[in-house]
Amino acid sequence: METIIVQGIYEVEAMILPTYRERKNKDGLTPHELFTKEHKDLVLQGEKWMKGTTIHYMVVAALIATIVFAAAFTVPQMTGIPIIHSEAIFKVFVVADAISLFASAASILMFLSILTSRYAERDFWQSFRF
Repeated sequence: METIIVQGIYEVEAMILPTYRERKNKDGLTPHELFTKEHKDLVLQGEKWMKGTTIHYMVVAALIATIVFAAAFTVPQMTGIPIIHSEAIFKVFVVADAISLFASAASILMFLSILTSRYAERDFWQSFRF
């Protein structure tokens, strides 16, 4: 939601002359200040949506990480030696398990960073400026 707002600001800025960007209206607001004031409720709705969505995705990522971690230690064994230890399938299993554990841990960290962000408009401005 906030991404749309920031992109909207850039679209408007691209259409107007640079001298108009700092002009003030009759209320003493620049175009950016007016845009921020008029869309304040969208920022709050976007923050609420981001937090709700992130929590659900983080639960899924944590479940996947738990299952993958447990799968690494429950390889089918016979007398302490994995049944498929000499086969290429076992190597594929180990590599796939390690990759999925790394990916799920990285996604958990990403979702944590989304949850702990400030949701400030300036943060989105800096990340989208080219």
